[in-house]
Amino acid sequence: MVETITIIDNRTGITYNLPVKSDAINAIDLRQIKTSEADTGLISYDPGLLNTATCKSSITYIDGEKGILQYRGYPIDTLIDRNYLETAYLLINGDLPSHIQYREWCTNITRRQMVHENIKKLMDGFNHDAHPMGILVSTLAALSTFHPDSKNILDHENQKRQIYRLIAKIPTLAAYSIRHARGLPYIYPEDELGYVENFLNMVFKPAPNLKYSPDSLLSKALETIFILHADHEQNCGTTVMRTVASAGADPYSAVAGSAAALYGPAHGGANEAVIHMLEEIGTLDKIPNLIHEVKDGKRRLMGFGHRVYKTYDPRAKVMKKIADKVFEITGKNPLLDIALELERIALGDKYFISRRLYPNVDFYSGLVCQALGFPKEMFTVLFAIPRMSGWLAHWQEQIHDKEQKIVRPKQIYLGSIGRNIPPTISSLTPTRWSGLWPKWPEV
Repeated sequence: MVETITIIDNRTGITYNLPVKSDAINAIDLRQIKTSEADTGLISYDPGLLNTATCKSSITYIDGEKGILQYRGYPIDTLIDRNYLETAYLLINGDLPSHIQYREWCTNITRRQMVHENIKKLMDGFNHDAHPMGILVSTLAALSTFHPDSKNILDHENQKRQIYRLIAKIPTLAAYSIRHARGLPYIYPEDELGYVENFLNMVFKPAPNLKYSPDSLLSKALETIFILHADHEQNCGTTVMRTVASAGADPYSAVAGSAAALYGPAHGGANEAVIHMLEEIGTLDKIPNLIHEVKDGKRRLMGFGHRVYKTYDPRAKVMKKIADKVFEITGKNPLLDIALELERIALGDKYFISRRLYPNVDFYSGLVCQALGFPKEMFTVLFAIPRMSGWLAHWQEQIHDKEQKIVRPKQIYLGSIGRNIPPTISSLTPTRWSGLWPKWPEV
């Protein structure tokens, strides 16, 4: 029996029965609701897609009311003892790899970690103070010109090759971007190192001729951060990727769009904003004034609340435990006391409880990344590295989804219609060359 929902159009008195599948109606079914034959039909208005599903997916499951996050059915807290490449394999292929599958997976990624030497020349064109995320977005897009075979998106073997390349190359691009900003020589990938260790080596190795060995516990902390950030369902960046991919674009162009969305302070830049807030507070005695300003609506409490989660972010619980382990090695960040006091107040204050404002993953991730030695401008780049596997899982799913079409949303037009065009300016004021050399254009 097909479930339906009944809609009565009070404008016409006509009753409509619309089918319901998976607790959703098909938006196109609304088009049959009209006031006349000339009417094009009813549409839904949903800025930010707060209550609109644009796809069917089997990759990541979130229950924001219960604080549940699962990759392919595995709860996130059961995966943190694995490594990131296993998690990436799970997201892309639907299940955890066998020993043989994992070895083949790692081999295919490891052998593709190098980037073309001309990518380094492209990076050298950026100013020394260019934001590493801006460099990463640009170089990801540029990779499509270095790998033109990526445009053959329907070939299964070709899809796998691009997935290997992107997961392999993004740590290299990320490390190069921060080395460029610091004026340091680029460090080539080393095949004998693990995925996370290799990235840390490319970032922190003082010079090509010197040795660097990342601390195993700190490396594991970053590995856990990568797992926590590998995917998060239909967020802004993933939605951009699916939108670009719907036009048949190659995966490099699609993930460059995702990275550009992640670059936004409301998306991937939230943890950097937390650090800025904690540094601005500075001392514990300034916290009451901050809380007062938040309650008066004068500012936001960064790192609290989430579009999806209406309880404690499950990733934040893991991140808090990581923070404790990291600070045992690096020494406690003085900002941690401020963070803990903010959390204590928020979790016990009726104002925050009633609004369901609980700590999210960004609240502690910035402190941990700072303790690991990464500058604030590098935080978003760090999350783009693991999120690549999630973006590619969705890219692959999108390609094989027969229901998907090129994204072309409707709009509600509020502008003028049928205006009369005035005389052109050129007919009123003849343009003559002044004979003077114009000022240099801005670049």
